[in-house]
Amino acid sequence: MSNEAATATTAAEAAPAPEPIPHGIGVSLPPADARAKTEGTFPYAADLWAEGLLWAAVLRSPHAHARIVSIDTSHAREMPGVRAVVTHEDVPGRPVHGRGRADRPVFASEVVRHHGEPIAAVAADHPDTARMAAAAVIVEYEVLDPVTDPELAFEAEPLHPDGNLVRHIPLQHGDPSATGEIVVEGQYRIGRQDPAPIGAEAGLAVPRPDGGVELYLASTDPHTDRDTAAACYGLEPERVKVVVTGVPGATADREDQGFQLPLGLLALKTGCPVKLTATREESFLGHVHRHPTLLRYRHHADAEGKLVKVEAQILLDSGAYADTSSEALAAAVGFACGPYVVPNAFIEGWAVRTNNPPSGHVRGEGAMQVCAAYEAQMDKLAKKLGLDPAELRLRNVLATGDVLPTGQTVTCPAPVAELLQAVRDFPLPALPKDTPEDEWLLPGGPEGAGEPGAIRRGVGYGLGMVHMLGAEGADEVSTATVRVQDGVATVLCAAVETGQGFTTLARQIVQETLGIDEVHVAPVDTDQPPAGPGARGRHTWVSGGAVERAAKMVRTQLLQPLAHKFGMSTELLQITDGKITSYDGVLSTTVTEAMDGKELWATAQCRPHPTEPLDESGQGDAFVGMAFCAIRAVVDVDIELGAVRVVELALAQDVGRILNPAQLEARIEAGVTQGVGIALTENLRSARGLIRHPDLTGYALPTALDAPEIRIVKLVEERDVVAPFGAKAASAVPVVTSPAAIASAVRAATGRPVNRLPIRPQAAVVTDR
Repeated sequence: MSNEAATATTAAEAAPAPEPIPHGIGVSLPPADARAKTEGTFPYAADLWAEGLLWAAVLRSPHAHARIVSIDTSHAREMPGVRAVVTHEDVPGRPVHGRGRADRPVFASEVVRHHGEPIAAVAADHPDTARMAAAAVIVEYEVLDPVTDPELAFEAEPLHPDGNLVRHIPLQHGDPSATGEIVVEGQYRIGRQDPAPIGAEAGLAVPRPDGGVELYLASTDPHTDRDTAAACYGLEPERVKVVVTGVPGATADREDQGFQLPLGLLALKTGCPVKLTATREESFLGHVHRHPTLLRYRHHADAEGKLVKVEAQILLDSGAYADTSSEALAAAVGFACGPYVVPNAFIEGWAVRTNNPPSGHVRGEGAMQVCAAYEAQMDKLAKKLGLDPAELRLRNVLATGDVLPTGQTVTCPAPVAELLQAVRDFPLPALPKDTPEDEWLLPGGPEGAGEPGAIRRGVGYGLGMVHMLGAEGADEVSTATVRVQDGVATVLCAAVETGQGFTTLARQIVQETLGIDEVHVAPVDTDQPPAGPGARGRHTWVSGGAVERAAKMVRTQLLQPLAHKFGMSTELLQITDGKITSYDGVLSTTVTEAMDGKELWATAQCRPHPTEPLDESGQGDAFVGMAFCAIRAVVDVDIELGAVRVVELALAQDVGRILNPAQLEARIEAGVTQGVGIALTENLRSARGLIRHPDLTGYALPTALDAPEIRIVKLVEERDVVAPFGAKAASAVPVVTSPAAIASAVRAATGRPVNRLPIRPQAAVVTDR
């Protein structure tokens, strides 16, 4: 052996063995698809292709409200390359759809009720041909006056056969005659936030030999989408299959059914695969938005600052159709008083139809709007009482065992006081004069036109809460299968990975339970049992719970023969790092050896405890669980220009249990940044129901330069005993809380009331200084 070879051999022998990659619950396991997404090779719906592909385009209404006199498709049908044109006459099944309530037509037939409502769809051999053919469909309209003010909807002529009122909740709790020594009032308006996913809607429909159709979509609720499509196509559900593709961002319901349904109709009519890729303008016009909301509040408190009574009126603008407005209103009314003890509450909530763009599920719906209002009221009370805003809040915070205005007792951990104290006591960021070596970014950016002498700093607070899972009797069940063979585990669960990290969590659960490193999560389609929508932390709870139960059943199958052979209970055996050992060390073997070539599998369900609808007085145990957050905002405001720069957001959150630290931190930061957009820039404006500038130039999303320093001060791990792993939803409650905290800080800096979100520059200008 040469000296070089001997040296190499010695070095190899001396080199330490690589440390095992950490896995299981509580570690920052990276997502399996992280590399593909980073390199741009991850397949999304817009990337799909099929032999004989046709392209779809949708004709949408240019009016917010109009009567359809006639639809002439003859010119479009005669164009070369056009294979099919469909309208309401071509819908063979149920002509309406909707997530919360089926009240929205697949294609408008007699009346259009919002700008961008679908009227016809075209399939052609080239995308340009499809768009030109859609434009060639001649529609004669009788334009009608739109109803765009939700307050006028109560007296207006019915815009829909179901009327203009979607839901009314009159919550009554306590003594209506109760009054406080200190009373403050306010009126607040919240704008229309668009979910603005990074990838616009796209999909592919492929006809099946049995007369059915397969839909390849970035769906977040595939079984509901499958059932809706089958009903509209006049087919049995088993003849429609939804295959979930990569989801390019989802802070709301993805792939609005108004995009999906024309696809399948065209594929069934032509017998060819059909693809639709929405433009950004179509995306803005077609999908749902956050509910614009008008809120009126009156708070009563005693001389010490203890809340006595809250009175409120909440009006949600549902847009043209109901969608999930009923659920949003329940959250708004149920959490109208915030995470505070309020012995007497009288809340009137309405959701009404208008001719404005449609509203629906967006992260934190209902809870976000009321948080901005009740926190503004707490600032007013503190000012009137001469109290520190944080101190006033501490005197009123909710805790486990307290009762909500809905009459529901808070049984989950509610460490609200601990969260608020953590952010209050966290050191404030240095003032610019204290760090002269750092560049001072003026509000408006480094090249801002403001003068340093016009800058005022403000500190504000926000406390927020959200409910987890569905509410008011929703059946929140999920099913999962875990299969193990040849040392590899596979998870089958129809829970869609929307960026919330479910596929990573599923891998961690199986690794923790079975000690197997290699875990794969199968692609999602509707051949699997349903898992429900990806919203309100439900997949962490119910789908993660189903995976855990299935994995434990497989664990029992694995350990039972060994336990029987050695005359001990399976509870005395443990699996760690792929090894099975007994408590006394008598048994020691690997998982692979114990499997002995067998295939083990189990299927399990998880269903949380039931809830109930709110009654005629707004009372009932409507929510499965709750999550809480406290944020302290520090802002700099140019009081001459009204420009606002968020300097820092310090956050404390109750998370139940940290399952993946890196993933949790990313979800919190994303939620906070979305809240910055609500507070300062995001508002999809419309005039007489027509969306102005439906593009990412006219709709101002926060960029990396707008993102503040986010300090996660404290994550309280107090496990919710009824939740699998004890974990709570992570990303919705920062969205709910951060806009209120930013508005509070702007109030502190300017002394102005700030009663509208997003904050307009004129609301932050101080003239009498």
